[in-house]
Amino acid sequence: MKLFRVADDYCRASNWKMLALVKFCLFSVGLICGILLPRRWQRPAICAAGAVFAVTYIPLMTSFFRFWAKDKT
Repeated sequence: MKLFRVADDYCRASNWKMLALVKFCLFSVGLICGILLPRRWQRPAICAAGAVFAVTYIPLMTSFFRFWAKDKT
């Protein structure tokens, strides 16, 4: 898809500071959406967000630490 190709090109052209800003932006949108949810949907949303965080964070950090270990040698 063209959108994914453009996103890949944007990531390659960006530095870590720009990507950090994107992350903060997405985090802020997520917080706003979470705050605006009705109270009965807040707990399921928190559980889903926690699951998505765990499923994405662990592989990302594993990849980062492997990259860091290669860089040190």
